Amino acid sequence: MADTKLDATSRKRPPRRGMFVLPSLFTAGNIAAGCYAMEQSIRGANGDGNAFNHASLAIGFAVLFDGLDGRVARWTNTSSDFGREFDSLADVITFGVAPALLAYLWGVQSVVPSAYPAVQQRLLALGGLVCFVFLICGACRLARFNISDNPQPRNPGRPGRKYFVGMPIPAGAGVIASVVHFELGSPIHQLMWSVVWIALIAGTSFLMVSSWRFWSGKELNVSERQPVRGVLLIAIFFAVVVVESQYALIVIAMLYLVSGVMARLLYSWGRRLS
Repeated sequence: MADTKLDATSRKRPPRRGMFVLPSLFTAGNIAAGCYAMEQSIRGANGDGNAFNHASLAIGFAVLFDGLDGRVARWTNTSSDFGREFDSLADVITFGVAPALLAYLWGVQSVVPSAYPAVQQRLLALGGLVCFVFLICGACRLARFNISDNPQPRNPGRPGRKYFVGMPIPAGAGVIASVVHFELGSPIHQLMWSVVWIALIAGTSFLMVSSWRFWSGKELNVSERQPVRGVLLIAIFFAVVVVESQYALIVIAMLYLVSGVMARLLYSWGRRLS
């Protein structure tokens, strides 16, 4: 009986004060990666051949940090209002400001002078505006997420499965970073491809503030049934990403983007047929 009471007391014991710093360390790593990405983007605009690729990889590592800080807080029972606000501010920097700057310097400003200088000047202005809209949409996406209590998408999916309402801002930043990394940082020089790039950024911005559903992955839990299989799948996934990052990252980012669009289209077609 005494052992039972001791176990119950130990389970109720709050975590040590120092443990609350642990999730914030991952969030600080998130901010550090974002600041490094911005610094490398500026260096890339000044002619450093590998800097744009370094910036894209930094954003990719930040996505990993962003996924870990929340999980660490839950595992250590150290979730707090400060941690949530700190994480949101970090996301604005790393997944809003940093990718917007990278997108503009890599895919808009790097276009070489063309035979249509007036068109190019308008493209520069449009590109700057769209990259700013990306930042605003990402910030709005975070604000909506913070104030929403169990939000539901306008196109509901399978009952009992949790979804994100709108594309998460780390995924939006991942779209930009994956394309830059796929090109190994080599910037866009042709006017036509810059137009395509701006359209991709605009579409990603819209998806972040949309009410369409995106898979959250919250139902995945390697600690429950068949944990060995779950750990093995995660290990294989990370091995593929590390070995073939140039192709794996862009495939993952684009499939996730398209999944939200297809879910919306299939839902609309299903309602018309019913």
